[in-house]
Amino acid sequence: MTITSTPAGVRPARRVTRAVLPALLALPGLLWAVVRLFGWERGPLVQLLAFTPYVVVWALVPLLIALVARKWLVAAVAAVVVAVLAACVLPRALPDADRGPAGGVRLTVMTINVYIGRADPAAVVRLVRDNDVSVLALQEFTPVERNGLTAAGLDRLLPYHALADVAGTTGSGLYSRFPVTGPGSVTGKGQNRQAYATVEPPGATPLTVESAHPLAPYAVSALADWRADLAAEPVPAPNGNPVLLIGDFNSTLDHAPVRALIRQGYRDAADAVGKGLVPTWGPYGAEKLPPVTLDHVLVDRRVGVREVAVHGVAGSDHRAVIAELTVPAAGAVPTAR
Repeated sequence: MTITSTPAGVRPARRVTRAVLPALLALPGLLWAVVRLFGWERGPLVQLLAFTPYVVVWALVPLLIALVARKWLVAAVAAVVVAVLAACVLPRALPDADRGPAGGVRLTVMTINVYIGRADPAAVVRLVRDNDVSVLALQEFTPVERNGLTAAGLDRLLPYHALADVAGTTGSGLYSRFPVTGPGSVTGKGQNRQAYATVEPPGATPLTVESAHPLAPYAVSALADWRADLAAEPVPAPNGNPVLLIGDFNSTLDHAPVRALIRQGYRDAADAVGKGLVPTWGPYGAEKLPPVTLDHVLVDRRVGVREVAVHGVAGSDHRAVIAELTVPAAGAVPTAR
C-alpha cells in the first residue's frame, strides 16, 4: 500500500494563503465602506459607488471565508464592513415611520428619462392615463418626442406645460393637468436644461416643480460639473411654496451630493415607502451593467408620500417613477423644516 501526503513545501504555502487571502478579500470592502460612510468618492469611485447595494452582498464572501479559516480578526473587520454597508443600504428597503403628512390633497407625479426622445410616446401617455398622473417630468426631451406625445394625446390629458425641448440629451419638460405660472428652464454647468413651473392644483397650495437632470458623471472630467449641478438644485425655503424636484439625478442615494441635497429639506419618495432599491436604469446596451437607481422623486418634507411604483417604458433605458403624494391644502402650509 502506498501512502501519500502533501509535500512539506506545499503546506507552508497553504498556510500563508489561508492567512492572507481572507484579509486581501476583506480589504476592498473595507475601503468601500470608508468611502461610502464619509462621502469621500472621487474620480472613478463616483461611478463605482452607484453599485454599493451589490457590494453589500459581495462583502459577505470574505466574512464567510474568514470564519471558515478561523481568522477572527479578519472576520471581525469583515463583519464591521458588512454592518456599515448594510446600514447605509438596507433602510431603503424598509418603509419609513415618517412619510410626511397624511392629510391634504392627493397628487400623482411621474418622471421618465425618454432617452434622447426614443421612448414610445404611446407608452408614456398610457402610464399617465392609467395612473391618473397630474404632473409629468421628462428628461432628454426632444422636439421629436414632444410631437409624438402630442400625437398620442398627452396635451389633452396634461394641457399646461413648461417645455425646454432640444435635440440631443439636454432637453427637459414639465406637463401638468392644472394651470401653471412662471414656466421656464434653467441651464446647469453641465448644459442640461431643467424645466420648472409653479403648479396650482385645486384646493392645494401652489407647488414649485422642477424636472431635475444634473450632468452624468460619465468621466472624471465631468465630475466638477456633476457636483455643481447637484449643488445648484433648488431647495425648499422655510416660508416658500413646497418644492417637488423630480427626474434623472444621474446619482444614487450612495452619492454624497444627493444626500446633502436631501438633508436641505427633502425626502426621497421611494426610500420613504421602502422601494429605494428598485432600479430605474440599466442594464445599459452591450455593457450589461447591473441596474441602479438614478431616478428620484424628491419631495419637500411638508409633502406626504403614499406610494411609489416603477414601470418600464419601451424605447427608454430608464424606467418611469410614479409617486402618489399628499400636498398641503390651500392656506395650510407649515413652515419648511
